[in-house]
Amino acid sequence: MVNVAIAGASKDPTPYDEALAPAFKVDYNNVDALTAFLEEHNICTVISTFGINATSLATSQLNLIKAADVSKVTKRFIPSSFAIAYPEDGVGILPPLEHYFTCLKALRATTLEWAPVINGTFLEYFAPPALKSYHPHTVLVLDMEHNAAGIPGDGDVPVTFTYTFDVVRFVVAALDLDKWPDELRIVGDELTFNEFLALAEEAKGAKFDVSYDPVDKLEASQITELPGHQDAYTRFPKDRLQWFLAIFEMWMARGQGRVSREGSLNEIFPEIKPLTAKEMMERYWKGSK
Repeated sequence: MVNVAIAGASKDPTPYDEALAPAFKVDYNNVDALTAFLEEHNICTVISTFGINATSLATSQLNLIKAADVSKVTKRFIPSSFAIAYPEDGVGILPPLEHYFTCLKALRATTLEWAPVINGTFLEYFAPPALKSYHPHTVLVLDMEHNAAGIPGDGDVPVTFTYTFDVVRFVVAALDLDKWPDELRIVGDELTFNEFLALAEEAKGAKFDVSYDPVDKLEASQITELPGHQDAYTRFPKDRLQWFLAIFEMWMARGQGRVSREGSLNEIFPEIKPLTAKEMMERYWKGSK
């Protein structure tokens, strides 16, 4: 039997949270209270999904690691990751990563079995609202709605893309493994941005307005502005959005956006068939202009 609980800190549980699993408000500043919570609800495995911002990792996740290590019932921990394998030298250009690596160091010092989930880039960045997802939408590289693209590098470097619901399916399956690999790697699909662009143009029956951003431009925190970016400026000023997206596009152009299939959860659970980019394009974009 598996006990599932959602622990949040900023607000009381919503009806949506309660519909998924029992939801509780906890104090992430209190390690003793967190330990008691884990033991009271018999939580064997912690799956952390904090954002890499503010004090989420520096305080909340670090305290959760301390609590899980002390808890008599908690044996496993998945830290907030769910992305590419971040390069350690990335701290210099994306400072919040310092807390990410601090948490990994803290986990190494515990008796917990732990592993980050490495799944590349979420496929939802290129999906329409019709694809079920709870991931916030931001235009990345391919502006599907406006038939435009700003491709990092030469567009010929393989990148891994995975649908969030497929990430969940693989992670749930991994909970039954007797022993975890060092990384829980998931490959939804692998293709270059030039290949992705070709799928998009074929599905929509339209030619995209395409620009290529060389790596030195990305290193200067600049990307091609796409029409869909303007919708995000109310939340992120243009310079901050360009800076943030340029970092990830630079990593993808350098090959750091690819997740190796060797030893991945795909090999362990071949019966799980993830959504591919081609399937998504044909199912959700075909015929739309």
